Amino acid sequence: MAQQPDALPGVSYVMPVLNEVEHIEAAVESLIAQDYAGPFEVVLALGPSVDGTNDVIAAMAEADPRIRRIPNELGSTPGGLNAAIRASSNPVVVRVDAHSVLPPDYTRIAVATLLETGADNVGGIMKAVGETAFEKSVAHAYGSPEGLGGTQHHVGGKAGPADTAYLGVFRRERLIEVGLFDEGIKRGQDWELNRRLRATGGTVWFTPELTVVYRPRSSLRKLVRQFVATGMWRGELARRFGAANGLRYFVPPVAVVGILATLVIGVVGLVSGAGWLTLAFVVPALYATVVIAASIRAMREGIGTGLWYLIVLPCIHFGWGIGFLLGFLKLTGITERTGR
Repeated sequence: MAQQPDALPGVSYVMPVLNEVEHIEAAVESLIAQDYAGPFEVVLALGPSVDGTNDVIAAMAEADPRIRRIPNELGSTPGGLNAAIRASSNPVVVRVDAHSVLPPDYTRIAVATLLETGADNVGGIMKAVGETAFEKSVAHAYGSPEGLGGTQHHVGGKAGPADTAYLGVFRRERLIEVGLFDEGIKRGQDWELNRRLRATGGTVWFTPELTVVYRPRSSLRKLVRQFVATGMWRGELARRFGAANGLRYFVPPVAVVGILATLVIGVVGLVSGAGWLTLAFVVPALYATVVIAASIRAMREGIGTGLWYLIVLPCIHFGWGIGFLLGFLKLTGITERTGR
């Protein structure tokens, strides 16, 4: 990524889009509003949306020639990302999600970090922000230890090398070198790509200076679909790559098995009269206590948020955990599971 004196490398924003009429305008506008002084282009890979998304994008592209539209023939996230990357031309590739809103200084900080560290990929914090009580409860789960574990890219931490990164700002030549995103992996493809970057001597860099606003799913049905699919693909990746997966990925499925098994044992104890078996109810009771306590804490963000948390938190845990087991044990056809 050669840089001429006093010149900044060009940036290509790449985004797969499918049925995102609620969020797409804000996402694209946040790219146009970046305070980065170098040249840029926005490449949107359009899937077969049926909610008017493509009409919104058509109007935006007509008003600004820097916004380009290309077809996403595969219709998947990795397929759209690869199509957009191939259609782009700049040495820095910024992956963007239709649910994300970049702060104005995002690109400037990311490119500076990329150049200073020599990393292949730079990412930051995914800050989930909701508008309704339901969305706020989901956002709370993203950033809490009892929700998604309070991981670095959700709650922050020290700058330095990382296993993976949220979204990502990449050196184009390294993306090409490792073969782009694996189009056979519909979710978790960012983790798998970062694994290949690191395996070939590259560095993935986390910096807390980068914060991206993420809009959670707007309904319980969409949330459950998202986490079941995410869990399935994480289970598939855990089976494929074994030790490359951290232990934290195995906590939800183990917890789900433990809670369901002790519930069954407790019921058997009640039915059979074997009172000692009913002691198994201690495990689900402890889980319920954790959920209630976490929901009380979530009420600091509003009573509605706390009440929704009673439902949202178990849905995330059980959706992800059951999905993981299905994917890990190859008990379902996973190919089309995208969680949209």
